[in-house]
Amino acid sequence: MNTIFQTNLRRASRKLLLSALTLATAAFTTDADPSKPLASTLEGRWDITVDVAGKPSPSWLEVRHSGNHTLVGQFTGFSGSARPISEVHFKDGKLSFEIPPQWERGDKNLSVEGTLTDEKIAGSLTTPEGKTYSWTGVRAPALRKTKQPAWGKPVALTGGNQIKGWHAVGSTNQWIAENGILRSPKSGANLITDEKFNDFKLHIEFRIPKGSNSGVYLRGRYEVQVTDSKGMEPALDQSGAVYGFITPSEMVAKDAGEWNSYDITLIGRMITVVANGTTVISNQEIPGITGGALDSNEGEPGPLYIQGDHGPVEYRNIIITPAK
Repeated sequence: MNTIFQTNLRRASRKLLLSALTLATAAFTTDADPSKPLASTLEGRWDITVDVAGKPSPSWLEVRHSGNHTLVGQFTGFSGSARPISEVHFKDGKLSFEIPPQWERGDKNLSVEGTLTDEKIAGSLTTPEGKTYSWTGVRAPALRKTKQPAWGKPVALTGGNQIKGWHAVGSTNQWIAENGILRSPKSGANLITDEKFNDFKLHIEFRIPKGSNSGVYLRGRYEVQVTDSKGMEPALDQSGAVYGFITPSEMVAKDAGEWNSYDITLIGRMITVVANGTTVISNQEIPGITGGALDSNEGEPGPLYIQGDHGPVEYRNIIITPAK
């Protein structure tokens, strides 16, 4: 066999091998089922607003791919915590998924349908008790920061025997100010600051009786749990957690009736929580809004909001240091 023929044969073999590899790669990466694309324009995080009988109620959706052929995700409704979605169906711009009920009334699945158009989504949501509401959604902002902020002057949000800089929402106001302590003796209204904040550092102290429950909402959207949790394992719904999203590294809650403290830093989506002097969440990302949020407008500043509708609780020494 001459040298020229051998060279041409080797070249032809290489071409055949490359063609075979290209076909194999395409067969591996191309989704055989077009309703389950490997990468989809639907993937990502969405800030959703549900029209509940004329009242805008915030929700949130995240969609991502799992393996080559399945879209999965998680969903926060206008009540409860973030819940996993085992499969999101998406074909020809139409999406749908179902998840089991959580705190809702009714025994059916929560069902969501929608359409993706021009980087926006809209559709309908049917609750486990059979009520159907319309909703709209936009892509959630990344909120990434390239540098640490410069901090302004600390602002005291408690003090004296008057409630200043706060307003009550949701029910008849049961909050009382006594010697610098904001006291909620029973379930009732929530308290919201008149002022809104972007990035900030927050010091807050709380005392909660046995079995009670409260929470501190950052920008009115991200709840850090306040519960009677002494002796419990760290969990997504117990003291120190970002409700439904981030579990604290350890449980450092004190006995019911004792004063606890949080020192919280929120920069964009990144949160650090120091509970009773121990760092239990260190610069972790909050994916989206938690249940009970005031709105889903994540790109905007928001107020501080403390929960008073889940049982008795007291707060004191609330000091916020906003970024300049």
